[in-house]
This record gives sequence, structure tokens and C-alpha cells, in this order.
Amino acid sequence: MDPVTVVFVLTGEQIRAGRAFARMEQAELARASGVSVETIKRLERTRGAVEATTRTVNAILTAFRQRGIVFESGPDGQVGVRTIGPSARTG
Repeated sequence: MDPVTVVFVLTGEQIRAGRAFARMEQAELARASGVSVETIKRLERTRGAVEATTRTVNAILTAFRQRGIVFESGPDGQVGVRTIGPSARTG
């Protein structure tokens, strides 16, 4: 049996919404993910699916997950953002 490759589609809208949920500035996300601020800005300007390397997408997803933010992407094109557990940032 061939291995299945799972492709996660991350959108610019999800990144912006994730930062709002986490109360993060672009510079904070850049530091947390190891991705440049300019790359974060470019990705957030994207309407729909971002064009980025797997490493970049994984780094951003990991940074958000550490703050209790996860993204959803369905086969029907619907996307979402939600929190898991208590928020990592308060105030």
C-alpha cells in the first residue's frame, strides 16, 4: 500500500485570525516560528491558500499550536480557526 500524503491548506485569513485569537503581533509570530516578519506579512496578504514551503507552514502551525490555536481545512474548501484548552495568553 502506498503511503498517504496529507496536505494542509493554510490561508492568509487563517493566519490573521490565529494571531487575533492568540493576541499576537506579526513580530511575535515571526519570533515564535522562526519565520521572518516580511514572510508573515506576505502570507497574511494572501487571499486563500498561501504559497510557502512545508517548513514555513509547519513552523507557523507549531507556533500557534503552542499557544492553543489550531486550524482546520476541509475537503470542501472550508477553513477554520479554533482554540484548544485554556488560552496561553491572558490580559
